[in-house]
Amino acid sequence: WALHLKNITIALSGQYKCSFATYPYGTKAAKIQLTVKAEEEQHYLKKVGLNQTLEIPCLEDTTSENLSTYPLKWLVGDNGRKEELVTKEPSCPAVYRNSSTVYRHRVRLGLNNTLKIFPTKITDDGRVFSCHVMYHPERVQKGSTTVRVYGK
Repeated sequence: WALHLKNITIALSGQYKCSFATYPYGTKAAKIQLTVKAEEEQHYLKKVGLNQTLEIPCLEDTTSENLSTYPLKWLVGDNGRKEELVTKEPSCPAVYRNSSTVYRHRVRLGLNNTLKIFPTKITDDGRVFSCHVMYHPERVQKGSTTVRVYGK
């Protein structure tokens, strides 16, 4: 016997109990704790040379799914603070957030929603770039990449 759940939401988290009557042994029961996570995250490390072009895939392990059908955004993190760089809605052009003076003219959204940064600078070293894809209002998949910049 199995319980099949569809359209999973966080509200379905909780304890589930299955009980049934048997003869001649009486009632049998089993409990399971279900935890629904709102987001999944993958972490990567990317090394790049100084003044080179850095290209970061949105979700490296998601080659089969077409990301263009879902809203996504790219953010950069530093010292616990995150700043939005680019947002992309399905069938719409990318919107660049020009509040960042550091990345204003250096970031572009490439093919397959990769983030392109040119030229790389020493200030990019250690920064964490993250791509958030919203598959469902309660399901976000994240891919974050820590950048290491090296000189020649």
